[in-house]
Amino acid sequence: MTMKDTTFEIRAYGKSELALLYFPKAWSARGALCNLNYWINRNAELRASLQDCGMSSKSKHYTPKEVALIVHFLGEPLL
Repeated sequence: MTMKDTTFEIRAYGKSELALLYFPKAWSARGALCNLNYWINRNAELRASLQDCGMSSKSKHYTPKEVALIVHFLGEPLL
């Protein structure tokens, strides 16, 4: 059995794009995003950190700083 030698890249991601990396088997991008938002909202420290760095719920993208926070609290998505 061989292991993939990949590392998740911290960069700007569309919200649905990142959500699909965390939930690749979701029925839709919207479903994946709902799941990711659920995880974020259940983690008070992550939610507060994202708010402190200026994350907007209206934005369609996560900044590299926001992605770094999400990965710090939730771990890297499976690639």
